[in-house]
Amino acid sequence: PHTHKQVYHARMTDPVIQTHALTKRFDRITAVNGLDFQVEEGQTYGILGPNGCGKTTLIRLLLGILPPTSGEATVLGQTVPNRRIRGRIGYMPQATALYEDLTVRENVAFYARLTGNYSSSQVSDVIELANLTDRANDIVSVLSGGMMRRASLACALVHQPALLFLDEPTVGVDPALRVQLWDYFGTLNDLGVSILVSTHIMDEAERCHRLGLMQNGRMLAEGTPSELRQQAGRDTLEQAFLYFAR
Repeated sequence: PHTHKQVYHARMTDPVIQTHALTKRFDRITAVNGLDFQVEEGQTYGILGPNGCGKTTLIRLLLGILPPTSGEATVLGQTVPNRRIRGRIGYMPQATALYEDLTVRENVAFYARLTGNYSSSQVSDVIELANLTDRANDIVSVLSGGMMRRASLACALVHQPALLFLDEPTVGVDPALRVQLWDYFGTLNDLGVSILVSTHIMDEAERCHRLGLMQNGRMLAEGTPSELRQQAGRDTLEQAFLYFAR
């Protein structure tokens, strides 16, 4: 689609995400524990870790859905939570957040209107981008899991965000579509869009520019995939993760 063939937002000089001692506690559980990291514009930054390590809580903190217990985070130059960034970020949650009694097109249009950036042509563009043009008028409840993930991505992209949060975006997706999605994430990076993605899949983590390895709410190590392998003295990223998690 034409709207995705050019950089469509102003360039930033500062990191698009920066955290300092970011912490979130729930009663006696510390879900996110003193995280310090930053994401540069145009990067895909991966948070790699097992289920329950704090990945989703971290994303919700950065989105401003949850307030931090202590520490702070800035997103697109604004301390979160902050309503001013809402129209500039996109979010694809791990659980499907679609209205299953609406069509694909109606869902995408609804999310576009929520951001105040509705355009019928843009709705059609992102539906085409998600390879759902022939299913655009289908009720979401009849779609396969993979098609629902595509529809969720279209909803997250319809307002042309500068920063995209993806919480395990390939859950329930077949291997061929996983490759297609990650190829498209690279295209978004080329356009200047920054991505923070959570995953527990090693080959997806290898495709990130930088990685934060998380366990029990803590950042075990941080760097490029090759740097992490070198620091651990291991041949694979999986072996490196196990090394840092000892």
